[in-house]
Amino acid sequence: MGITVDGYSQLSAYERKRLKNITENAKFFAALKLHESAARLYQIASRKQPNVTKRAKPKKAEDEPVRRRSMRLQRVEPSGIPVPEPEAEELPRVPAGPVPMVPEDQESSKLTQELLATWMRISEMKANGTEKLTCDMKRYQDSLSSMVLSEENIRKVVKYRVCSMAIHPSQSIVLVAAGDKSGQVGLWNVDGESAGVCVFVPHSSMVSCMHFSPWHPAHLLSLSYDTLRCGDVTRAVFDEICRSEDDNFSSFDFLDDNGSTAVVGHWAGDVAVVDIRTPGMSPQLSADIGFKRTRTVHVHPVNKQYFMAAGSVDVCIYDVRYLKSKGNKPVSSLKGHTKSVASAYFSPVTGNRVVTVCADDKLRVYDTSSLSSTLAALSTVSHNCNTGRWLTRFRAVWDPKQERCFAVGSMARPRQVQLFRDTGALLHTFCNPDCLGSVCSINVLHPTRNILVGGNSSGRLHVFKE
Repeated sequence: MGITVDGYSQLSAYERKRLKNITENAKFFAALKLHESAARLYQIASRKQPNVTKRAKPKKAEDEPVRRRSMRLQRVEPSGIPVPEPEAEELPRVPAGPVPMVPEDQESSKLTQELLATWMRISEMKANGTEKLTCDMKRYQDSLSSMVLSEENIRKVVKYRVCSMAIHPSQSIVLVAAGDKSGQVGLWNVDGESAGVCVFVPHSSMVSCMHFSPWHPAHLLSLSYDTLRCGDVTRAVFDEICRSEDDNFSSFDFLDDNGSTAVVGHWAGDVAVVDIRTPGMSPQLSADIGFKRTRTVHVHPVNKQYFMAAGSVDVCIYDVRYLKSKGNKPVSSLKGHTKSVASAYFSPVTGNRVVTVCADDKLRVYDTSSLSSTLAALSTVSHNCNTGRWLTRFRAVWDPKQERCFAVGSMARPRQVQLFRDTGALLHTFCNPDCLGSVCSINVLHPTRNILVGGNSSGRLHVFKE
């Protein structure tokens, strides 16, 4: 604050200068005999300046008029009876038993016939050399650089977010299957002239897991909360293998090379053994393994008696030969996870490695060449796994052509799919900012060709290929 100057009270420098200008203007107007203007300026200059500006008090609530709401907004009938809340619209449930392999739109009969005929034809062809081969790392890294994404290799295959995928082992045609959260199963012939897509609805809920049969790829097995089905293209039908009355299925894997038996995981934590050759409503064996939740199950590629289950914070390996209804003890426990585990898979050739994805933002690799009671992580990779509510959780999958490398979705920008070595080193990044603008949570790699397919939350598939 300033000091008393020219008869004014204590004011700031700005206020003193303002009042001085007003006084000089008043004198000027008086000299011009403009008495009215001069008197008004003198009045302003001599007015006492208030120290605090007071706000007008808000009106009390009782002074405001009561807002009227119509009976429609109050959800009340004119008679005064409340209107019940509308029920959420539910999709119709798929009936139990076999479901015909008829597309959802019912209009693409010619396209459907062509695609199913292609699937049948490539399933009859024998692959050249059925054993799994691993190329040297230098050649493998060079092949990764040749895999690119283009606009013509992007297609919306299912209506909602992709929750599972499988790729046909054919070396001549790229046929991809995708399952979404509503129960749809979409088939896409990537190499077809029209690049047609056929969509079927064999399930009533999320298709969380699917595989082409390793023995007979004319069979596509898909699993949802309530059913495990086998899509048989030779008979154009989705057979029901097993049913869960409490909507409890989470994942499955084959227990033998001919695809005749499978282990099925349950969201409630149990596992079951199912004989696919004898379709029925109940599994052959149901076992409590002590898990609160089982998200994925996976069978050892060489020693088929071993399977691995991943749950809340548990990842354990069991021997299926000693499974019983209760009191099961794991052969080995993979330690170190502090939050829920999204997936755990053996490496595809020897099974000597396991990769897990955990909600603690870590990818972990374990050495399972020798199974002790507890195993510590061989390597750990910091990875943002916070996919949130609207994206499918990441699952790291091994490349069948190079079992020391695995691919996983990424939250990084530009959007990409990352490929790591089992040492934790980032080997390659699949991306194309012009074509890929979304997160590919689910990925699958072709067993013999240089092809990677990524699925996003809007039902689109992205094919990186040579």
